[in-house]
Amino acid sequence: MISENRDAAELGIKVLKFGGSSLADAEQFRKVKSIIESDPARRYVVPSAPGKRFSGDDKVTDLLYECYSISVSGGEIDSAFEKIIERYNDIVASLGVDLDLSDEYVHIKWSIMHHAGRDYAASRGEYLNGKILAAFIGYDFIDPAAFIKFRDDGVFDAEMTNTLLSAELKHHERAVIPGFYGSMPNGTIKTFSRGGSDITGSIVARAVVAEIYENWTDVDGFLMADPRIVPHPKVIETITYRELRELSYMGAGVLHEDATFPVRLAGIPINIRNTNNPDARGTMIVPITDKYDPKTVITGIAGKKGFSVIAIEKDMMNSETGFGRKVLEAIEKEGVSFEHLPSGIDTMSVILNTAEIAESRERIINRICSTVEPDTVAVEDGLAIIAVVGRGMIKAKGTAFKVLKAVSEADINIKMIDQGSSELNIIIAVDENDFNRALVAIYNEFVG
Repeated sequence: MISENRDAAELGIKVLKFGGSSLADAEQFRKVKSIIESDPARRYVVPSAPGKRFSGDDKVTDLLYECYSISVSGGEIDSAFEKIIERYNDIVASLGVDLDLSDEYVHIKWSIMHHAGRDYAASRGEYLNGKILAAFIGYDFIDPAAFIKFRDDGVFDAEMTNTLLSAELKHHERAVIPGFYGSMPNGTIKTFSRGGSDITGSIVARAVVAEIYENWTDVDGFLMADPRIVPHPKVIETITYRELRELSYMGAGVLHEDATFPVRLAGIPINIRNTNNPDARGTMIVPITDKYDPKTVITGIAGKKGFSVIAIEKDMMNSETGFGRKVLEAIEKEGVSFEHLPSGIDTMSVILNTAEIAESRERIINRICSTVEPDTVAVEDGLAIIAVVGRGMIKAKGTAFKVLKAVSEADINIKMIDQGSSELNIIIAVDENDFNRALVAIYNEFVG
């Protein structure tokens, strides 16, 4: 097996995933075919369901969810399902593909009406798009339901999947494997969370020991900041898995957060590319690198609103054994996880997601008071958290100073400062009303 895997890697196999915008209509299919055929190493392709063709259009997956909802409420799905049929038939006709999906439509409609399940309904978007793409580019079609497996508890079974899929793909020189879904032990369809085609692409890349996993979308790469807040942010040329994890957790988009784990395990890089601008280099996501841009130092900035802080004060807190553990246990018993723990000698603050404590706020406070008997406990809502991330920060002096300087000069009060022990990120909390201004100020300080 080891020698076979090495041989596969030496062949330079590339796995490609195309998002919904990349396969929204026939014209996009033609772009995808051109991309695939431009490099013989591009041997395995993972498609999403058709996305929106224009503002106000429907995503096919949303139409399928609608069909499911109508069905479980006892309604007729004919009208909603006809939109799906028209969408796919238009793609097939425009491409001139010799493919009749009539029997598939009948079976899918019947299955939805007879309660095959929400996951089954949603997965058919990728399934049908995979059928069309395979016929259009002349690749084999592989139904992932037979090879991508979940356990009885609904958790993805990575090792069984890798064993089954790796063995199957050895029999297919080139293949299309629809994204987003697999199957439970009883054979029923199970989907990943929304955007899960990213995960399927990563799974396939690991199974064939790919040289690279190309994730094709509608942007030139991973941006240094949210373009809805920061005008025309730069594209990140290279980012590590750890940096991506930090930025994704803080709300940065483009790639599904869980999609990195299968390829990260195998040490396979990811290349974020733009279907509509295939000549752009995109963003390389790599296991490790010591290279960085000394001009900017940072890799990216991201943030989220909707946080609360529980501030606890008690004299001689630092000498009280188990104080922090008891506070966190009080929160844990309500099934809530904490975000950050800034603290001082006689103070301890716990940053929490406001929505997660909506029903348990009073119980948490009461439990903290009865357990550790603090002098004061106060809760402040309306916080936003901003993470400044970069592997170059470890070697650069004055990074924290520049973050604080930028926010201060924007006349913004910082509520909390935290830096990870790895020096990979600096995190600050500000009032939600100052969030956008703080993000822009920090970006301009480092990038200009």
